[in-house]
Amino acid sequence: MSETHGKNYNLRDEIKAYWSARAAHFDLSPGHEIFSEDERQAWRALIEKHLGAGNGRPALDLASGTAVVSHLMDDAGFRVTGLDWSETMLALARTKAKKRGRDITFRTADAENTMEPDGAYDVIVTRHLVWTLVDPAACFAEWMRVLKPGGKLLIVDGDFVNVGFAEKLVKRLAAFAERIGLIRPEISHAPAELAGKHAEILSQVHFSQGARAGDVAAMLQQAGFESVTIDTELQKIHRAQAKHLSFFKATARGLQHRYAICAQKPL
Repeated sequence: MSETHGKNYNLRDEIKAYWSARAAHFDLSPGHEIFSEDERQAWRALIEKHLGAGNGRPALDLASGTAVVSHLMDDAGFRVTGLDWSETMLALARTKAKKRGRDITFRTADAENTMEPDGAYDVIVTRHLVWTLVDPAACFAEWMRVLKPGGKLLIVDGDFVNVGFAEKLVKRLAAFAERIGLIRPEISHAPAELAGKHAEILSQVHFSQGARAGDVAAMLQQAGFESVTIDTELQKIHRAQAKHLSFFKATARGLQHRYAICAQKPL
C-alpha cells in the first residue's frame, strides 16, 4: 500500500479507484456495452428465463457501472435502481439514461452496505461483481435482507483466474500471430498503467483463486438462499459478442468458465 494513500485507504478504496479509472473507456469493450440487437435479445432471454417478466416489479442492479444491465432490466419491464460506489461510473450512467429517455434511479452505495430498506426488491441482479468481492458472505447476507420473501437474485459472472489448456493455447497462438504480423495487436480499452493494479487487487479479493460457480452457489446456500441453480448456457450471448471481437479473443472467451446463478429468498 502506498504511503500517499494513508492508513485509512483500504482494498475497497483501491477497487473503487480502479473502476473509476476504467469508467471513461468502459463502454468501448464488447462484453461491457452491448453492440448488437442479437446480443440484446440474448440477454433479454436470459433475464426472462430466470426472473420472468418485469411487470413493474422493483429490481436492484448492484455495481451497475455505466448501466448496461440496468437498461436491459428496464427493457424487460422492471422498475430499476442502479447502485455503484464509483461516482465516475454513475455520472456516465445518468447521462446515458437521460439521453435514452430512461426512468432509472441511480444511487451511490457499496454492495456490502446498500443502505436500502428491508424487503424492498423483488429482484437483485449483478454482472461481473462477485469475483471482485472482499467479503461475499457479508454481501450475500445484505442482499438477502433487501430482497422480498420469494425474491430472486441473478448473478452473471465467471472464473477469470484459472485458464484451461485450450484457452492458454489460443492465447499463445494469438501472441505468435501478432509477433509475425499475421494479425494486428488487440486494442485494449483499459489504460496500460492499470494492468498491475488489476493483478494486485485480484490477489487480495476473496475469490483470488477464481470464482467457480459451484463455490459461489455453495456460499449462497450457506447464506440461506434456496432453489440455487447454475446456468452455463450462455452461448447465444457469447456468439453475439464474438462478432465484435477478434477470432482469437472470441474463441478464448467461449472457453472460459462463465455462468449465471439464480437463487431465491425463502418465502
